[in-house]
Formats: sequence, C-alpha cells, structure tokens
Amino acid sequence: MSSNRSGPESASSTPVELPVLGAPVRERADAARNRLRALTAAETLFAERGVDAVTMDDVANAAGVGKGTLYRRFGDKAGLAMALLDERERELQDRILTGPPPLGPGAPPTDRLAAFVEAYLDLLTRQLDLVLLSETATTGARFRTGAHTLWRQHARHLLDAGGAPDAEIAADVLLAALSAEQVRHWLRDRELDPATLAASLVALVRTWTVT
Repeated sequence: MSSNRSGPESASSTPVELPVLGAPVRERADAARNRLRALTAAETLFAERGVDAVTMDDVANAAGVGKGTLYRRFGDKAGLAMALLDERERELQDRILTGPPPLGPGAPPTDRLAAFVEAYLDLLTRQLDLVLLSETATTGARFRTGAHTLWRQHARHLLDAGGAPDAEIAADVLLAALSAEQVRHWLRDRELDPATLAASLVALVRTWTVT
C-alpha cells in the first residue's frame, strides 16, 4: 500500500524522503461521485451505529447508489471500511506533506509533532473501530501497514530535529501510545475526554524536545 516520494518534511528547505500511501486511481466523474457518496454515508452510519450494525443495504440506501454498484466497487463491507480508512489516512498524509503549518511544513519540529498528535488522535476518534480492525487483524499487523511506516518516520524525523534523545525509540513509544487499542482503552474504558487526552499527550511529547 505504500510507495516512496520526496516531500517537505521539516521547517528547513531540505526535503526528506518519506514513505507515502499510494495515490488514488483515476476514475470517471460519475464513479468518483458515487464513491464519495458511499464513503460519506458509510462514515456517518459507522459513527452512529458501529461497523457491525451497518449493512451494505444501509450504506447503499443512505448514499443513493445501487447495491450492485457498491459491491462492484468495494467487494464487501470490509472492503468498504478499509477504503474509508485509506481515504482518511491519505487526507492526513497530504496535510502533513503539503498542508499549512503547524501540521504541514514551515513550523518548528515540536509544534509540528504536537499538531500531528492532535490530528492523528482526531482521525482515531472518528475511525477508531476501523483502525483497530486494521491493526489487530493478525499479530503485528499494525507494524506492517503503510500508514504506520509513514507516521513513524514522520515522528522520528521531528523528534530528531527537535533534539529528542534516541528519536528511534521515542517514535516507537509515541506510536504505541497512539495505537488504536491503547486509545480505545483511554476513551472507552477509562472514559477520558478526547481533548483532554490530546492535551496530555502533546504536553508529554513537548518534554522530549528542545525546539
């Protein structure tokens, strides 16, 4: 699912090579509209009812597209769910690589790292069940996704640029804290408020860096 391309990755002018998620396939305008309708409907229904309680019929009806169209495009509900997650991860990737600071290039490393923590937690809060499914499908699945590779290298680079000791291990610790299973425990079992959790993690990573 991942490829390589150069992209702006720090406040300096030196580009850093990053693994990135694959680019979307070109499609006809009507197919693109149907795809967007289906993903938007699925995202709303999954958030309202949970993934398990939503059927492909539900999504087709809410999106105003034929069930056959939905099955041809996504295969089944699991395929639809993963397409939705891939879309949202790609959007975050684009904001990291080319968006405005502090999430995108142009801000100090620590500010960019804090913005990444907040943005990724927001994605997790909205897509927690889907990310959890992708990370726990098999043992070690989390480490084999293209998204994890991107998030880890981005965090490692910013930690290193920010003067954090042992940026490799610090990036692993940060991504462990941002795993879907850990975040699910904090939000659902311990009932932490997402904004409070984000503020706590941002405060923590700021203690690791000097710039």
